[in-house]
Amino acid sequence: MNPAALDPFLTTLALVGAVIIVSSLLSGLIERSGVPQVAVLLGLGAVLGPAGLGLVHLGLDSPILRVVATLSLALVLFTDALSIDMEQIRRHGRLALLVLGPGTILSAVLVSLAARWLLHLSWPAAAILGAALASTDPVLLRGLLRRRDLPADARQALRLESGLNDVVLLPIVLVAMVLLGSSHGPGGEGSTEWSKMGLQLFLLGPGAGVAVGLAGVATLDLVRRRIGIRRDYESLYSLGLAFAAFAAAESFHGSGFLAAFAAGMTISVFDVELCDCFREYGETTAELALLFTFVLLGSSLIWSGVTAATGPMLVFAVVALLVRPAALLVSLLPTRLDRRSLWLTVWFGPRGLSSLLLVLLPVFAGVPGSRELFPICCLVVLLSVLIHGGSLMFLGRDDKPAAGQGGGTEGPPATPFRSQAPALRVLPPQEQEALPERIELAEMQRLQAAGEPVIVLDARTERALENSGEVAVDTVRLDPDRAAQEAERLRLPREAWLVAFCA
Repeated sequence: MNPAALDPFLTTLALVGAVIIVSSLLSGLIERSGVPQVAVLLGLGAVLGPAGLGLVHLGLDSPILRVVATLSLALVLFTDALSIDMEQIRRHGRLALLVLGPGTILSAVLVSLAARWLLHLSWPAAAILGAALASTDPVLLRGLLRRRDLPADARQALRLESGLNDVVLLPIVLVAMVLLGSSHGPGGEGSTEWSKMGLQLFLLGPGAGVAVGLAGVATLDLVRRRIGIRRDYESLYSLGLAFAAFAAAESFHGSGFLAAFAAGMTISVFDVELCDCFREYGETTAELALLFTFVLLGSSLIWSGVTAATGPMLVFAVVALLVRPAALLVSLLPTRLDRRSLWLTVWFGPRGLSSLLLVLLPVFAGVPGSRELFPICCLVVLLSVLIHGGSLMFLGRDDKPAAGQGGGTEGPPATPFRSQAPALRVLPPQEQEALPERIELAEMQRLQAAGEPVIVLDARTERALENSGEVAVDTVRLDPDRAAQEAERLRLPREAWLVAFCA
């Protein structure tokens, strides 16, 4: 390989790596300040781009951008599917239907109409833009969803929307791409093309994903029982299944993105253990890919939304941001949510990288007339980061006490937790030395009877807590993802016995 051709790649990779390292080190400060991490990354990207130091400059034709953006969208869809809790969907089925049906689709339709009327786009181009800008970004919502003072109803509605609306909107983008790039109509010779497209998009893509997911779960189960497998490698195994599903669908001219979602859904249904194992690792991997893409876009491309802005574009951007609150407000009125839950759900629907990734699909495919959509989408995303990110800062500090500290619990009414262990015993000293971090219930009760200070911590994950519907009485709720920060916030005494359970 020519060293001269390699230098730009290495320079870009090194700079992006440095930005991600810096943003990771500052993540705690950023989280406490309430400033969206995305805004920080975009700012750092701008400093490194042509308007700043001039160290990074990428165009829409950049192979690096195409690979990273494609992998990011595939991973987002895969992890979204893995995070789907069928029990929660059954429990909140009506809410899910209203959010994804009238809420999402009506938003896409209204934004498309605004694009057609204000920007004079063709119907297929307007449909692509409408679907892309109806997507709610999970990365920008993450800070809000982690707040303990967020009402349970609002949390559930936003999780459902950000986790599922991309798979509703993606087919709209794919169909509109065919319409925008093809001169065939719905009849005559075009009917054959429509049948072929329907087969490729809605059968081959999801079918390949389901097949890869089933084969992957069956193979893993066989290996588990026969020779065993390290749990950390199960996470890597899931990542391999996501890429395998994408590649399998694309090799048959299906949609790799729909295949990635179908594979994740299949794993979520048939192998809960693998789903839970991959969830944290997969979300971190997907977020890393998203941050990488934000840095690349922030160096120059996303700012085209500002440089290319016109009067009609600004009006459209404002309308696009106001459409979702109006559509969702009308859609959610039958749910009778309390006022605060309704306001938070309606307002916080930020546009972010998921919108940019959807609008980049026709650009990467070389669809004529698709490039002009990108700066329009960039303008809306920048305004959304500013407005929705700023709104999150105005919510104030998250000072709601954790469960067990007088602040109540989130979610639906729960039944008190009681141990179901039929026979408990105190471990012999030699076994206690072998497992110094574990303690039996009888031993804990002995310590309490002896007057030792014992604090019982409910350290179940949010997913386990929501699925169980049970709350532990006389305990302190401790978020395991932020154990050190939670212990400091709760001012847990250092001299006390801290007994955590996570079953």
